[in-house]
Amino acid sequence: MREQGPAAGDLATGEAVARAFGVSRESRERLERFVALVERWNRSVNLIGPATVPDIWARHVADSLQLLRYTPSTARIILDVGSGGGFPGIVLAIAVAERPGAMVHLVESNRKKAAFLREAARVAGAPATVHARRIEDIGLEDLGGRPDVVSARALAPLPKLLELTARFIGNGTIGLFLKGQHVDNELTDAAISWSIDAQTHPSVTGPSGSVLIVREAIGVQPD
Repeated sequence: MREQGPAAGDLATGEAVARAFGVSRESRERLERFVALVERWNRSVNLIGPATVPDIWARHVADSLQLLRYTPSTARIILDVGSGGGFPGIVLAIAVAERPGAMVHLVESNRKKAAFLREAARVAGAPATVHARRIEDIGLEDLGGRPDVVSARALAPLPKLLELTARFIGNGTIGLFLKGQHVDNELTDAAISWSIDAQTHPSVTGPSGSVLIVREAIGVQPD
């Protein structure tokens, strides 16, 4: 997969998303198998909102793929927190599948969703390890080293998200968090307890979304 930003245009189909993000034929086939599995499992396990299923390529796949724009080309270990239905974790695993030694660690405490993630990694042929545990219980030894990237989508407001992930961020590890229209308010709230080195970038999939890049988050004591 060529890691480039999407071109303007429709992102409603697998073909359009593949074209916009420069996805290889092999990666597109992996994504198509994954999407089919999400649609099948979603009938019995709440992976994504039922109303968003018809827009799965734009709302979920393209939304996840845009993180490639900010993922270092040398990244090998990715930690995805609260992986749920595999967005962005499985999508990122598919994207880096051709990198030697690449591994995406998916942390999901819900047993049914963890089972889905394992099946999704198998069906898509994606380099992913599923940890059916809480992120609080995950250490560097579980990841085989310090992650290059920590990702999350729709998991928690930023103050709580930093409580869960800040210990992994910094020293070369970046946080890539998909956020909505209230990201500025979340940054303001987080600044009460955290000194944050962060940037926001507009989402390619909707005017209200954003990608938050956190390079460092250090806890501070309130005055």
